[in-house]
Amino acid sequence: MSPRELDELRKQLKELQDLRLIRPSTSPWGAPVLFVRKKDGSMRLCIDYRAINQVTKRNSHPLPRIDECLDRLGGAKYFSSIDLKSGYHQVRIRDEDVDKTAFNTRYGSWEWLVLPFGLTNAPPTFQRLMNAVLGDCLDEYALVYLDDILIYSKSKEEHERHVREVLRRLQDAKLIANKKKCEFFKTELEFVGFRVSGKGVSPSVQKVKAIQEWPVPRNVQEVRQFIGLGSHYRRFIRNFSSIATPLTDLTQGKGAKKRAIVWTPACQAAFEEIKARMTNAPILLPPNSDKPFTKTDASDFGVGAVLLQEGDDGLMHPVAFESKKLSPAERNYPAQERELLGILHALKSWRCFVEGRSYIVYTDHHPLKYFRTQTKPTPRLTRWIAEL
Repeated sequence: MSPRELDELRKQLKELQDLRLIRPSTSPWGAPVLFVRKKDGSMRLCIDYRAINQVTKRNSHPLPRIDECLDRLGGAKYFSSIDLKSGYHQVRIRDEDVDKTAFNTRYGSWEWLVLPFGLTNAPPTFQRLMNAVLGDCLDEYALVYLDDILIYSKSKEEHERHVREVLRRLQDAKLIANKKKCEFFKTELEFVGFRVSGKGVSPSVQKVKAIQEWPVPRNVQEVRQFIGLGSHYRRFIRNFSSIATPLTDLTQGKGAKKRAIVWTPACQAAFEEIKARMTNAPILLPPNSDKPFTKTDASDFGVGAVLLQEGDDGLMHPVAFESKKLSPAERNYPAQERELLGILHALKSWRCFVEGRSYIVYTDHHPLKYFRTQTKPTPRLTRWIAEL
């Protein structure tokens, strides 16, 4: 480490020890440490727990899917968010496991008395705790993703009851919130990278700005990073898979992560199109289980669909966009089969919305109306018809 990093290390170790979060260790375990610079220039102390993670018995408790969380917000008008103060550090490590958290530094070996970042079981352990604390509030009027809690209600009076109940449960569990990061009784706020309001859900301002300012990728790793961020918000981008095809093609094959790429005009066009669509992303309506509609389309490189619903204004509004890049074999399918593949993919993706309910599929491929009446359908069509 550089002299500056050593000074910062000594400072952070003292702070952690004063807070009784760590203590000197004589453990046979010992993970290395390093610093990662934050956007504001400060340094975050990180511990490389890869060795112990490889021999750890995994906690299989799942983290919630963010899209499923956001789909619960239909009809909500008032929102509050609660951020726990150093959430992991509010969870004690069992005495017999403390020595396994040991890490080595220039200033000796230390071990954590609380849950540290970097352990493979830290996220599922914390999520299990939060699910237990909130219990039957979950999906009724509260969502939680690790240490981020969202409370949502249809009326102000209802919201006050909901907020009080969540705060009571946190108090009973002796969990402390970060007052500076909490927001109460808002009609619009940000939650896990999304902007939520009574109108619907949209990407957060910060994430849109990150996409807008993204520099042209120079290697495969940077292309994958851009695709990863764009894919996280693909439900807001119509035909994302087809648009991104020139970029995803750059990531094919084996080789070094940072191997050079050939950036073609098609790549630049796809790059700019994703940026433009993120900048002008629509507000997606939270799904209403009573009235789902689906619209699909197919191209030479991908299939796409939009889930539409009628809003309170009587107009059709998008709930989500879905797309799939076609494989080389699928690109050779006849137009009718590509269109049907798009419908099948959309209905599978949105099964939770359409299963057991009536729905209407809109397609601009007129011959598809007669696919069920074919006298000699291909084996592939027969399978798809059975699935539908």
